[in-house]
Amino acid sequence: MSRAPSRRDVLAYAGVAAALPWAAPRLAHAESEGAPAAASAVEGDPRAFGPERHGLSAFGDLKYAPDFKALAYVRADAPKGGTFSHTAHNTSLNQSLTTFNTFNAYILKGEGAQGMALNFDSLMARAADEPDALYGLVAASVAVSGDGLAYRFRLRPEARFHDGSPLTSADVKWSLETLKAKGHPLVAQSIRDLDTVEAPSDDVVILRLKPNRTRDLPLTLAALPIFSRAWYATRAFEEATMEPPLGSGPYKVSRFEQGRYVAYERVKDWWAKDLPVAVGQWNFDQIRYEFFRDRDVAFEAFKGRAYLFREEFTSRVWATGYEFPAVREGKVKRETLPDLTPSGGQGWFFNLRRGKFQDPRVRQALNLVFDFEWMNRNLMFGAYKRTVSVFQGAPEMMATGPAEGAELKLLEPFRGKISDDVFGAPWTPPVSDGSGQDRRLMREAVRLMREAGWTITNGRATNAAGEPFAIEFLEYEPGLQPHVSAYIKNLKQFLGIDAAIRQVDAAQYQNRLKSFDFDVISLRMSMSPTPGEGLRQVYSSESAKLEGSQNLSGVADPAVDALVEAIAAAKTRDELNVACRALDRVLRSLRNWVPAWYKDTHTLAYWDAFGHPAEKPRYERGAPDVWWWDEDKAARAGVRP
Repeated sequence: MSRAPSRRDVLAYAGVAAALPWAAPRLAHAESEGAPAAASAVEGDPRAFGPERHGLSAFGDLKYAPDFKALAYVRADAPKGGTFSHTAHNTSLNQSLTTFNTFNAYILKGEGAQGMALNFDSLMARAADEPDALYGLVAASVAVSGDGLAYRFRLRPEARFHDGSPLTSADVKWSLETLKAKGHPLVAQSIRDLDTVEAPSDDVVILRLKPNRTRDLPLTLAALPIFSRAWYATRAFEEATMEPPLGSGPYKVSRFEQGRYVAYERVKDWWAKDLPVAVGQWNFDQIRYEFFRDRDVAFEAFKGRAYLFREEFTSRVWATGYEFPAVREGKVKRETLPDLTPSGGQGWFFNLRRGKFQDPRVRQALNLVFDFEWMNRNLMFGAYKRTVSVFQGAPEMMATGPAEGAELKLLEPFRGKISDDVFGAPWTPPVSDGSGQDRRLMREAVRLMREAGWTITNGRATNAAGEPFAIEFLEYEPGLQPHVSAYIKNLKQFLGIDAAIRQVDAAQYQNRLKSFDFDVISLRMSMSPTPGEGLRQVYSSESAKLEGSQNLSGVADPAVDALVEAIAAAKTRDELNVACRALDRVLRSLRNWVPAWYKDTHTLAYWDAFGHPAEKPRYERGAPDVWWWDEDKAARAGVRP
């Protein structure tokens, strides 16, 4: 039994939320034909605004022209109607996979409801078939100053909140300033280089950035949710609340039961429904999230038609569980779609803030006694591949062979300050003999522990002070217990480590992660095709000290900091990839985690009531965004909306 996204799925490299699955370098832009050019100063002044543009991208490689009518991966005339019900498959910010107790999903407090991004519009919207491109949503166009430190967005006058009130630059200004001051730490950290927000008129907002702003900042700001300033005039933004907020997006909260389900109703007169970035999308009358404390219970609920769509993350269930009558009768379909996105790094992460994990020899020993080959064959039906890199799934960003050329140039200043193996072939987890107890690897692990000052006698590891080595694996659901138990067996038998699983409820789990109160956690970090600011959130020394940050391991290393900055400063994709490969080498040398597994497919099961385009968008699975309800299929499957 295994899950691809483990206990806490975070779009760590992506920035701040599920709505922001990219990171943008210093921007090059594609121009909109026929748009008027405007300037705020004399010609040649770096503060002058250039021409109005219909989109932003990392390296200027926009796929869609200014006059595009719809995104290539949608069915423009997709029918509207029906219900898409499912369970959550990832999290961001304060969200949980198993429960919720607030509709404020953009602060640190509470456990935010899944799907709240559906409630809000942003200045621009993502094209999911490009790595980092944005096109106008609330903003019809954007102009950029010559020095890249000011972005002027012209808002569409038809933009409206769900109560009919206009969405203006004042709302954009309030939203960005509030998120910077009171938003979740990940949001606040990612936009800290926003200097000022100006609203000179209702339809114009100007974002001024600090000179040393992060390369990602403009795209991050353009994709953040826009809140109603008037609605929050009588409410505290920083508080958790079960009152659904006023939004302007394609859906709004309709019905819910705290901790059990939340249903979003399609806004049939959504002001943006005919825009090119919206045509053919958000086709269901209702999108509903169901919450279950236990994945086996959730599967039984799916079989009983309590919800209709499921991405299967448990290899045992995928291999043996889909033999129930509805599958045999063709009422439930199974489909495997390619996952072409960088899968990121999944594994067990050590909390380096704790002294017992400070010695890299200890971390190496803990890696050696993890037998992936045995686990994959015996527990996961051979369904997975071994993760070796935090950039897994993005070969152009993964280090191979000895460091040379531009990679070596980036690393040379740290020679003598980082491990020598950074300059050779990058560290890769060892391949075991598949026995579950590879004696060669176990002997090496014991040797490393002893070198690090641990004495192993009578099946017990102690340090010079006689203190035992103990590890607690923090979990909030039982899905990985067989895997952790097999790992614990080797830790105890060969290294004398007193290891145990500590399972807590979802609320306690989130609180302990926010305060870094754990030894080891299972974690998957999805990665952007264009890494940038998100890497600071996961690996910078600054984020290691920030409560609620995604630097859960507590990595604080000058070489890592410098290479993250090199990635953020890259001016071309080639420069970006070189810096990523250099960072990959250093991160692998730290051994701050036990790399686990990944798969490069989406394994989907659903009651046969849906239609979808022949090809999914490259960087997303496409459901529910571009799927639709099929009345004829639903009738044959006996499914009602």
